[in-house]
Amino acid sequence: MTITYKDAEGIAGMRVAGRLAGELLDYLTPFIKPGVTTNEIDRLAEEHTTQVLGAISAPLNYAPGGHNPYPKSICTSINHQVCHGIPNDKPLKKGDIVNIDVTVIKDGWHGDSSRMFMVGDVSVAAKRLCRLTYEAMWRGIVMVKAGAYLGDIGHAIQTFAEGQGLSVVREFCGHGIGRNFHEEPQILHYGRPGTLEQLQAGMTITIEPMLNVGRKDIKELGDGWTIVTKDHSLSAQWEHTVLVTQTGYEVLTLSAGGPAIPSFVPVPADLSVTK
Repeated sequence: MTITYKDAEGIAGMRVAGRLAGELLDYLTPFIKPGVTTNEIDRLAEEHTTQVLGAISAPLNYAPGGHNPYPKSICTSINHQVCHGIPNDKPLKKGDIVNIDVTVIKDGWHGDSSRMFMVGDVSVAAKRLCRLTYEAMWRGIVMVKAGAYLGDIGHAIQTFAEGQGLSVVREFCGHGIGRNFHEEPQILHYGRPGTLEQLQAGMTITIEPMLNVGRKDIKELGDGWTIVTKDHSLSAQWEHTVLVTQTGYEVLTLSAGGPAIPSFVPVPADLSVTK
């Protein structure tokens, strides 16, 4: 396993890329409402990324082994879509929940983040799923520090999610990130404490749990990208890019317009984003 550890220059680059990913989600937030199409959101994202942020959209034409090039600048996964939903001309409707997943490249460094959005009034079950998935992500983040294990992150997420009656998608996971979109190691959202790779300062990783109201089983649609729940149950995902430090972590994709950090999370005094 080849893991890249970022030096001071790399960390500085990742901070900028992460900040821009958060700012892009902030920019898109007011547009996500009933009647807008995900193609329109995608157009706005691409325009803002290139013309305002001076960055590049990493998903556009991304083609990992065995996949056709991804045709859009962001991923938009609605209701029972787990991840990698492709924007289209179908309008969002009241009651939908949608994950917007963005990755920007700035000066060669990648910043990756996603959020859940509730379109108009949504069901109690949908609100609960979005809230608990956000908390599950943070349950994993707070485990991060040099000397901890990847299994500690997965175990924290899994035990919390399953304790709330939700299931954890197994086939997709977080990942290392830096000059490459996807690097080693894989960050599983389930597991046993004290197992897998040990974290070291300078690692940059994504933590991005996908939780389902129903069973954990998923399937891929014919477009070769969109993943959905087999039982058609609602799914949610949140994602942050995180730097491992000697004493803990730094969340690189926080932004002023993001949701409040859960009260159980110890917020460092020097956190630059006021919540």
